[in-house]
Amino acid sequence: MFNAEKLWKERAARTSKELRRYLRYIFNGHLVIVFLFLLGTAAFYYQEWIKSLTPGFPAAFLMAIMIGIFLTYSPIYTFLLEADRIFLLPLEDKLSGYFKRSIMVSFVIQAYLLILVLAVFMPLYVQVNNGRFQTFFYFLMMLFIVKGWNLALRWRIQYYVETNVHFIDSCIRYCINAVFLYLLFSNASLLFLVLIFAVMGILYLYFRFQTKNKGLKWEYLISLEGRRMTSFYRIANLFTDVPKIKDRIKRRKWLDWLVNRVEFHHSQTYTHLYVRTFFRSGDYFGLFIRLTLIGAGSFYLISFGFGQVLLVLMFLYLTGFQLLPLWNHYQNILWVDLYPVKVDFKMKSFNRLLLMILMIQNMVFSLILFLKGEWAEALAALAAGTAFNYYFVFIFSKKRLKF
Repeated sequence: MFNAEKLWKERAARTSKELRRYLRYIFNGHLVIVFLFLLGTAAFYYQEWIKSLTPGFPAAFLMAIMIGIFLTYSPIYTFLLEADRIFLLPLEDKLSGYFKRSIMVSFVIQAYLLILVLAVFMPLYVQVNNGRFQTFFYFLMMLFIVKGWNLALRWRIQYYVETNVHFIDSCIRYCINAVFLYLLFSNASLLFLVLIFAVMGILYLYFRFQTKNKGLKWEYLISLEGRRMTSFYRIANLFTDVPKIKDRIKRRKWLDWLVNRVEFHHSQTYTHLYVRTFFRSGDYFGLFIRLTLIGAGSFYLISFGFGQVLLVLMFLYLTGFQLLPLWNHYQNILWVDLYPVKVDFKMKSFNRLLLMILMIQNMVFSLILFLKGEWAEALAALAAGTAFNYYFVFIFSKKRLKF
């Protein structure tokens, strides 16, 4: 007899074992030391910056914008596999308990993340509003309630296959989350919060009614789970061989003009390959865009003197470190090894592309600081970032990838 609870426990245990297996390799390296150093430095400058704030600082607005992102991003870990679209499809009516457990585990994991995020922002709130840290638990309770609503509504939205529905849902939920958080951190009347809760309830009931007769979108749920694991495997692949990496190919026609600028020459063979891979395969390009936007937004909203230079280096390191798997992207494809091209050309092509990517990101960060009027910090960030990029590309990456 089919037992959904037993199946879920087996899947969760297997996934947990898989994650622990690779996390041992990740956290045994120097990466932990680097992050501890960077986090300690960032915490020091963050505390010094908080001391300089006045009551007029828009703390509620900033907290609503930032924490709203963590509330809106609500993935549900289903632990589904490729074969499930065949073997579990006939048992869909018996899987309600399975998916409820998935939602609960997703809530626990994301609730822990919310605790950390709120703990980071509480000193900011206390400093600006002359408040007390005891309100932390009240805020946390409210965040848990809203996170539960986000997960429940997200699950209902996954019954739709239209991508525009998913995009609109994310936008609407983010706006509702941000408004709710702004009212919460502004100490608005409880009546306003109740009204927001009412809107949340109506929205959930509406989509629950709309999806009542819809079936699960198995291919979509399986693809989401696959992409999450692929992202993790790509990071783990920097520390050990991961045979389970799967890549997605997505052509971005609007970037063809950049690809076409590469010269057609024998020595540029791998340049063509790596440029196209960066823009089209996996999530390399998306990773670069996300980290650049997050970094630019951080530098624009927060100022803490020359400590921003260290933050620039941290973002450059994170970007470069997560782009290193690009070097081994074709290691299991034999026909690439048949190219009558010297290995030196491959190394030079990879180094040139990686350096160009990091330099562009460094210039964006420096430009943000320059536009804010922090000229000295901008020049320091540009100089330090340039030196770091050359070190990372021509020294660090060679040791890491063993050219």
